[in-house]
This record gives sequence, C-alpha cells and structure tokens, in this order.
Amino acid sequence: MNTGLQLYNTLTRKKEPFEPLNAPLVGMYVCGPTVYNDVHLGNCRTFISFDLIFRYLKYNGFKVRYVRNITDAGHLEGDRDEGDDKFAKRAKLEQLEPMEIVQKYTLGFHDVMRMFNTLPPSIEPTATGHISEQIEMIKEIISNGYAYEAGGTVYFDVEKYSKEYNYTILTNRNLEDMLANTRELGGQDDKRGRLDFALWIKAKPETIMRWPSPWGVGFPGWHIECSAMSAKYLGEEFDIHGGGMDLAATHHTNEIAQSEACSHKQPAKYWMHTNMLTVNGARMSKSAGNGFLPGELFSGDHPLLKKGFSPMTVKFFMLQAHYRSTLDFSNEALDASEKGFRRLMTAIDLLDKLSASEKSDFEIEPIYLNCVKAMNDDFNSPVVIAELFDAVRVINTVHDGKGVISAQELDMLKKLMNDFVFEIFGLKDEETSNTDLNGVLDLVIDIRRGAKENKDYATSDKIRLGLQSMGIQLKDSKEGTTWNKI
Repeated sequence: MNTGLQLYNTLTRKKEPFEPLNAPLVGMYVCGPTVYNDVHLGNCRTFISFDLIFRYLKYNGFKVRYVRNITDAGHLEGDRDEGDDKFAKRAKLEQLEPMEIVQKYTLGFHDVMRMFNTLPPSIEPTATGHISEQIEMIKEIISNGYAYEAGGTVYFDVEKYSKEYNYTILTNRNLEDMLANTRELGGQDDKRGRLDFALWIKAKPETIMRWPSPWGVGFPGWHIECSAMSAKYLGEEFDIHGGGMDLAATHHTNEIAQSEACSHKQPAKYWMHTNMLTVNGARMSKSAGNGFLPGELFSGDHPLLKKGFSPMTVKFFMLQAHYRSTLDFSNEALDASEKGFRRLMTAIDLLDKLSASEKSDFEIEPIYLNCVKAMNDDFNSPVVIAELFDAVRVINTVHDGKGVISAQELDMLKKLMNDFVFEIFGLKDEETSNTDLNGVLDLVIDIRRGAKENKDYATSDKIRLGLQSMGIQLKDSKEGTTWNKI
C-alpha cells in the first residue's frame, strides 16, 4: 500500500501526508451534479479529476467508499436559497413532472461519464431519497441551539455558530467583510442575520416538490443534503470531501458549519477542490456565450469550435493540467492534445510488435518511479504524461531499429503503460477499439504487401496514398506495416 502520497488540503492551505482515518478504508464524498440541466464541462472536469484520485487510491491498495450525490431537490436560484425552484421552472418549461426532469438529466449525466470512461461511485444517493435524514439533522442542529424556525422556514444562525467555531475556516475570509458586503435582507425579514441560510424552506402554494416536516410542508435547503448524506454513508468524520472550487465559499463552508453544529466534529479531514475552466483566456460561462456542453465539444457544433473532439481527446487534454490549475480551452490546445493522444495510443499499439533482445539500451524503472513520484505529489498528472512520452520515445526508437530492449525492460514498459494510461488515467484507445476497422485494414495491408512482393508498386502506392487521403497513415518497418490516424 502506498504511504508516500501528499495531497493539497484546502482546509490548511498546504500539502499534507495522506493518512486515512481507518486505513485501508478511505471515505470520499464529492458533490455531484444538480440534475435540472445538462452537465457542463466544469462538472466534467471535477468528476474526471476525482475519478483519477479514486483510481489511484484503489491502485495503491486502499478500499475506497466513493460517495457522489445527485441534487434533485431544494436547489434554488442563488447560493443563499433565494428565488425560484429550478426543477419547477424546468418542469413547467418542458411540461414534465419534476422527477421526469431528474430522470432525464441523471441518465444524460451518466451517459457523459461513461463516454469519459470514469468509474461509477460506490454510492450515488439522491437528495429526495434522504429527506428524513435531512429533517433529523435539522432537528439536532435546532436542539443544539444553532438554528431557529421562523414562519415555517428554518434558518442556520451563523452569528451564534461563529462565536464558538470558525465559520470561514475553509476560505480564510474575513467575517466582518462578508457581513459588510452582504446586501440587505429584502423580503426575508424572518432571518436574524444577513449570513443566515435556510436549512428547511416553507413551500409556496405553487411549489411542486414538497414534504411534511415538524415545521410545516416544505423542502430542504441546498446545503443540508450533503451534510446528511455524507454522515449517513461515511460517518460524522471521514477522509476526503471534494468538488469544484466554486463550492468552497458557500456550499462547503455551510456544510462544515452544519456538521459541526450537529455533531461538534469537523466532517472531513481533507478538503480538495478543482479549478475553473476558461476559453481563450476568458472564464467559461453560458452567459458569456463561450460555454459549451460535452456533446457540443464532441460534435464540434458550437461557433467557437472548428471541429469536434473525441471524449478521450478531451479527457487527455484535461489530464494535461493539474486539477488545481486553471484549464484553458482553445482549438489549438485541443488539436495539440488530439495529436498527442494519437501518438500515445499508436506507441502503445506497437508494444506487442516489439522484439526483445538479450541486452537493453533502456531502463524503464526510473520512468515508472518518476510517474509514481508525480502521482504521489498531489496527483500531478501533467508530469506523469511527460514521463509517458519519454516511454513513447523508447517504443518508437526500438520499433525503428535504432535501439534494443530486453524482455525484462519490455515487460516493465508494458506495465508502465497499462498501469498509468489505462488503470490510473482511465484512458482507452478509441481508434483501435473498432475491430471491424482493424480487420479491414489488416486485409488491405496484406493486399498491399502482396502487391509489393509482386513488384506491383503502382498498386502498393495507390493503397498507401488512398488510405492517407482518408486520414490513415501506413508505416513500414522490418517488423511489418502498422497504421495510425493522422
């Protein structure tokens, strides 16, 4: 089991050794999507990043209970629970029941995650499936004196909590500045403090999704669901809590407050956050017109895209940036990633065609150890990719007959690629996974080989140039002919 892992903890703002509370079991909770709309690329980056973390922990022998929730109730416009119910708005717009909206977009989310070849979480609870747990948690918070009921709505008392706990421990913000920058309550006179947030919200007559509670008919606030579900499946204290960096200031801050107000315990030992996406240097957002959905990225059906890019190209592109770094989308960057990904897959495809020698010009173990070192350094995937391309150069050198490799080093090379490219990164070869295409090309290559043996060079060249015009390049060597897409 790997014990050298260091990860960045948002709570302490530094890298720390990873020491699970109950090794080898690791509890990891990641805030999942709110399924009232299609999943956006920011979500995808977060879930791809935590899939990498999930895979690497499992690879190192940890048993991981990965919980990723589905928000399907109580999420209103604005972080402070103000405005209209988004599910109700979408249901009215599409003339569907709210749970039809939930089902539609949950299935769509799962489809996108499958296209990115991410592993499913161990548990995927829904907010609507845990109303009773949320009500019980709210009752305990009230009993402990950190929440109050007003007009059928229950509010968390941030001022009372802040006298005993550090409300801004996650972000290190100044509480006085937050109060000064918070607008007047306006229509929410039942709240005692400007920073107070709703744990339970009284249903309006037109509210569709509603449940009975000790405070009347209503629905839970956004923040309480994650506190209730993480406690149910991972306990009052667990190892990793993650999500996008946009969740830290409000959602995760309020999660910590709720959990401590209920159990008097800090819920997670390590808090991890992925960074934002930009497009040509500007922050990606729907309102700015530079935000695109995964399907648009795959098809190229967006004004900012000159063509579509495959799911594995996009995933490889995301892995080329550290999860805590800003990731900038551009056609040029995606083109470069597409070429790099094809180069990597082509090299891996050559591995089984390499012949081993008694001696070796290369040592693969240092590359392997460098990859481990990089992953142990807060999951530094860009450094791993750089090391993998050193291995690609080894493969191409041996294949071109400009170097030799022993059977032991060749086995190590295969292990390196299998472990990091497929098991840890979760990439897959989209080009060669099509067995029908492989079979057709094998037949065409065999026909061309026969033509060359018969000195029919005109036919041989016609096949080569014809395939090249269709984006398939043939490469002849002493081991035979291979192909790759260009």
